[in-house]
Amino acid sequence: MGQSASTSRPISSKPTSSISSPEFEYPGGVTSDMDDAAGAGNDYSLNIPDECLACIFQFLSAGDRKRSSLVCRRWLIIEGQSRHRLSLNAQSHLANVVSRLFSRFDAVTKLGLKCDRRSVSIGDDALILISLKCRNLTRLKLRACRELTDDGMAIFAKNCKNLQKFSCGSCSFGAKGMNALLENCAFLEELSIKRLRGITDGPAAEPIGPGQAAGALKVICLKDLYNGQCFGPLIAGAKNLRSLKLFRCSGDWDKLLEVISDRVDKLVEVHLERLKVSDLGLVSISYCANLEILHLVKTPECTNIGLMAIAEKCKLLRKLHIDGWKTNRISDDGLIAISTYCPNLQELVLIGVNPTHLSLDKLATNCQNLERLALCGSETVGDAEISCIAEKCTALKKLCIKSCPVSDHGMEALAGGCPNLVKVKVKKCRGVTSEGADWLRASRVSLAVNLDAIEPELPDLSIGEGEIGGVDDRRMGGRYRDVNIASGSTGRSMSFKMRLGSFSGRNLVACTFRRWPSFGGRFGNSLRRSYEDQ
Repeated sequence: MGQSASTSRPISSKPTSSISSPEFEYPGGVTSDMDDAAGAGNDYSLNIPDECLACIFQFLSAGDRKRSSLVCRRWLIIEGQSRHRLSLNAQSHLANVVSRLFSRFDAVTKLGLKCDRRSVSIGDDALILISLKCRNLTRLKLRACRELTDDGMAIFAKNCKNLQKFSCGSCSFGAKGMNALLENCAFLEELSIKRLRGITDGPAAEPIGPGQAAGALKVICLKDLYNGQCFGPLIAGAKNLRSLKLFRCSGDWDKLLEVISDRVDKLVEVHLERLKVSDLGLVSISYCANLEILHLVKTPECTNIGLMAIAEKCKLLRKLHIDGWKTNRISDDGLIAISTYCPNLQELVLIGVNPTHLSLDKLATNCQNLERLALCGSETVGDAEISCIAEKCTALKKLCIKSCPVSDHGMEALAGGCPNLVKVKVKKCRGVTSEGADWLRASRVSLAVNLDAIEPELPDLSIGEGEIGGVDDRRMGGRYRDVNIASGSTGRSMSFKMRLGSFSGRNLVACTFRRWPSFGGRFGNSLRRSYEDQ
């Protein structure tokens, strides 16, 4: 950084540093500025205050920060003490370097500890030592730390009481560790739990919560839990809860949702995925009048009745995602209720739901703020429905169509409708061709059209393409697509001959051309000389 071979020192004196220098061993090759006084000159970075240099480091990538820390001892210290986020490989040998590591990075507030599933993770001793070194920790993420126990989590919680976000996955501690965390971390706002092994299943399971953190919690996310209902006291006691996300948690959730709706009235976002929840649970959620975001993903017991209850009472709904799992239990009736009572709807995603022209016309007419629409796996969405959307969804900006019986005529309708449309994504729609997509692009130059056309599948061959040089069917002009290969031994022999022919006719020649320049070396020169001598 601006150093030259001059032996003179800069005239200006070194500014007083407000960042203290801890005692630790520096990597080899890193020297202090004062030690290099005889050999270094014109180091203009010495005129930059430590605080400004720390701000500069914040704009660098992780790799650039590491390289910058090796410039000199001062940069090493400032880079370490200005780093607030750190992610570590939490294998067992990390315990040996915890003290030295956090002597350098003593200002860390966001820490991630991730271990490989096939490795032994850190234990309680390392976690306790980290909590003593990082008392200002506000965020902690644990992944596959299976050696941590309830005792270690309890001591950690007592040392890091300023924790605001906690996330863990595939860990082995249980209800006691969670309760200790909730009791000591009164400022906890976000809690995410995934595959917590230590929670026992059955009626004898220890309840979790509410604790001191219940008053501050705003986001709770539970994933892949055998007995996620043991978090019921925590959820019901979190009166300021705004987001509740439940993914693949066993048990009947209707009763718990009823209790939650009686005590929690500030919910804005609810995600329910692969849960045992019925219309009774949706009716309970409908009492959350401030609800704006609702995801119903693969909940086969939810029908139009529950969705109608949501629509009638949750009139502030902005985003609605429904994956009907092709059960046809949510159809036009529920969607018409949404269009009638939720005029503020901005985003609608329908997967495995079969809306007809009737409900789509109501949605397009009444929901004038609809900006994002996705229709996936809908057997009833064709060109007529797309034409209705193009004509009446004037605010629509993004449209996704997947696995629907739409053709190029639907693309033609989009060319003259939806004036605010910015992006169209079409996937696995057999009726839409590349010519139709090109015509839409040409008609609306500013529109981004993403087409994933379905091509006829090649026969399943015993020899992979990668093993014979990577034949690209598009480069071959698609000449094998129209070939009807018979089954049995004849089909196998023909496919083998076709592959062998393409290999010998194209890849072998290409390989030869790629290697031909190698004859320009010593062997090629000697060959030319011998030819000239003749």
